[in-house]
Amino acid sequence: MELIENIKQIKRPFKNAVITIGNFDGVHKGHQSLFGQVMEKARQINGTSVAMTFDPHPLKALGIKGPSLITRRDQKVELIEQCGLDVLLCIPFDKAFAAITAHDFIEKILVNKIGMKAIIIGEDYSFGKGRQGNIEFLKKEKDRLGFKTIVAPWINNTDSDHERISSTIIRKIVMDGKVDQAMKYLGRHYQIRGKVIKGRKRGGSQLGFPTANIKLHDELCPKLGVYAVNVETTKGNFWGVANIGFSPTFGDQMFTIEVHILDFSHDIYNTRIRVNMVKKLRDEKKFSCIQELSKQIEEDIKIAKDILEKNGYS
Repeated sequence: MELIENIKQIKRPFKNAVITIGNFDGVHKGHQSLFGQVMEKARQINGTSVAMTFDPHPLKALGIKGPSLITRRDQKVELIEQCGLDVLLCIPFDKAFAAITAHDFIEKILVNKIGMKAIIIGEDYSFGKGRQGNIEFLKKEKDRLGFKTIVAPWINNTDSDHERISSTIIRKIVMDGKVDQAMKYLGRHYQIRGKVIKGRKRGGSQLGFPTANIKLHDELCPKLGVYAVNVETTKGNFWGVANIGFSPTFGDQMFTIEVHILDFSHDIYNTRIRVNMVKKLRDEKKFSCIQELSKQIEEDIKIAKDILEKNGYS
């Protein structure tokens, strides 16, 4: 997949470009279906499959507090590439870009610059200054500018005929701690990423369970609690147990994400790890003493191993 990070990098229009546009936060099953339709249409007209997304999130760029991100930029790019598209345009979004009118966006950028011959969008898609552009606007412009507008239907959760797969629903599920349910919408386990940082060094010395501490930025954080996880490190993939919260037994009220990686003895400080959230085990709890907490962690590990084995992790 070709990654283009600025419209100015495009030297000539793509051949028969078929494009979809959106934030694609989460790259969930609905987005994946949309990308599939783009690729199929491009195949039919011997064209180029293209997705356009934005960085940072448009709301953030405009100084409006937006939602926490399901996928940060690096993960979103990786996931879109895995879908098989030819080109991803990851466009810097700022106030100047937001001021482009819907008419100019279609004619000057999509048609003249990118070479759009077809656009495939969701039912509520809108764009341009003041969100002036919508499906009806596209349909009015298509004959004049020579492109086709295709409206893709919503993709519903397989467990419900009426529940549309959306980033909003996934955020709620993750924030409720129901990370195992997120897989139905994402097609994979919800993942958090971060650099391993120095912690309080209590996991190994006091509890007997050393942990990798990671720092999140603006991505979505699951509900506080203890989780069975699969951890991707530079040394390979391992089972683990993650604690998200404030370590109430110690009473210092410092928020941390601590991951105890099973059967692991490597030094991974300052490296990045990926933590796949498989299932929540329990809420965070204050124990009467360190010994009681250590005993509970032993039980958490036993339960996590059983869950991870059932989920196909070797």
